[in-house]
Amino acid sequence: MAKLKINTTQNVNLDYKIVGIGERILALVIDLFVFLLYFFILDIIMSISDDLFTDRWTLMGLQSFLMLPVMFYSLYMHIIFNGRTVGKMIVKTRVVKIDGTPVHWSNFLIRWMLRIVDLWIFMGSISVLAILFSEKRQRLGDAAAGTVVISTKNKVKITHTILEEVEDTYEPKFIMVTKLTDKDVRLIKDTFIIAKRSRDFKTLKALRVKVESILDTESDLYDLQYIDTVLKDYNYFTQSM
Repeated sequence: MAKLKINTTQNVNLDYKIVGIGERILALVIDLFVFLLYFFILDIIMSISDDLFTDRWTLMGLQSFLMLPVMFYSLYMHIIFNGRTVGKMIVKTRVVKIDGTPVHWSNFLIRWMLRIVDLWIFMGSISVLAILFSEKRQRLGDAAAGTVVISTKNKVKITHTILEEVEDTYEPKFIMVTKLTDKDVRLIKDTFIIAKRSRDFKTLKALRVKVESILDTESDLYDLQYIDTVLKDYNYFTQSM
């Protein structure tokens, strides 16, 4: 099973499964089904247009214009939805850069342009062979753009990292948490989780005293609430930098 390791901005390594030929074909089939629905609607529109416009060139121009969403579907969907089409959303896959950096629109453009060779000219045979024999399951477009298609089903759980769920409306309480390092926060969170699960209140108290001494804070929050708030505050400030 091919894997892709991505290092986040908080120095956390996340391992993703690189999808194989089966999931990619399934996503493509779903997208083709979307095309069929669009063509069905397009046929209705053109039937109505036949009654409204008698000029043949006007009808041809309208038909060509209405075909643009299909022609550029893969390109604009990947750009708008961050590496996903409808098929990829349902199958839960996404296009990402191999080095973990954000995918630029130019990368999607390269992938889209090479679909002509990958999928259409040789009826998909080139794409299938490239994916099967590529170490990272890349078609020619992926290799040229430096991208790969990963599964988003098996993300590392947030509890396995220093990350915390922080809502957009969250208001931090301790600005001093920026004194901490990623290593400090990882140690605090690991200790916090173990103590919380085992209901080890003595360790929670000792952890709280240690953190308060580092941050030079005083709070009326209970030990558990205090540590939880510190972790969320740290993530709030580091994610917004």
